[in-house]
Amino acid sequence: MILASAQTNPGQKDVFTNLKDHYHWIQVAADNGANLIVFPEMSITGYVREQASELAFSPSDSRLEVLQQMAVDRQLTVVAGAPLRIGPFLLIGSVVFSPDGSVSHYAKQNLHPGEDEFFHSSMLFNPTIEIEDEKIALAICADIDHPNHVHNAFLKNSTLYMPSIFFSPNGIPEAHQILGDYASSYSMNILMSNFCGKSWGMDAGGKSAFWSGDGTLISSLDSENPGLLLVEKSGEEWNSKIILN
Repeated sequence: MILASAQTNPGQKDVFTNLKDHYHWIQVAADNGANLIVFPEMSITGYVREQASELAFSPSDSRLEVLQQMAVDRQLTVVAGAPLRIGPFLLIGSVVFSPDGSVSHYAKQNLHPGEDEFFHSSMLFNPTIEIEDEKIALAICADIDHPNHVHNAFLKNSTLYMPSIFFSPNGIPEAHQILGDYASSYSMNILMSNFCGKSWGMDAGGKSAFWSGDGTLISSLDSENPGLLLVEKSGEEWNSKIILN
């Protein structure tokens, strides 16, 4: 099994360009045999608050049809981030496109201070992705600051925890420490995807990474460049490969 974490530098509110960037990295992941690719928090829009309502995607949004078709055609699972409008609620979400054509949604359960002025948190949207012998639990950014979130993933027998985040350079060392501790505490593999460049007027810290279930950091991208981190499971071992843009 091969998993991919995309580290992107999205144009702020530039949905068209950001989607093209998604298409590129999905194709690269597929060309390298990936079974899954995950993108950072709100990867399709860049991180937004004030304009989130006007940029939000509905569950059946036609702008997402190419991502859905690519998941089917390339036979890999795609996890992309966007503000989602589901019923009356505006959510920070991940959209999961499966190889069978189905689409599901994850909603951020724990909001950063100030996000609650624009978004709702929700426990209602929390799918588990199953690929071969891995049961994958999703997370978005501040979710990882709440130990009960990963604990609940463990209680669901998840074997891989997969956060999509937007952390600054100052926040990345702590995020790496937290995720490494989670990996060793729960014997759970962890694949994390972060922005590089700038979003919402802030620097992003990059360093998208993968930890094995004993807490070992297998590989990490750098802090500055877009790229793809690929990890492959062979028996009980994980091997990595990095592809830069």
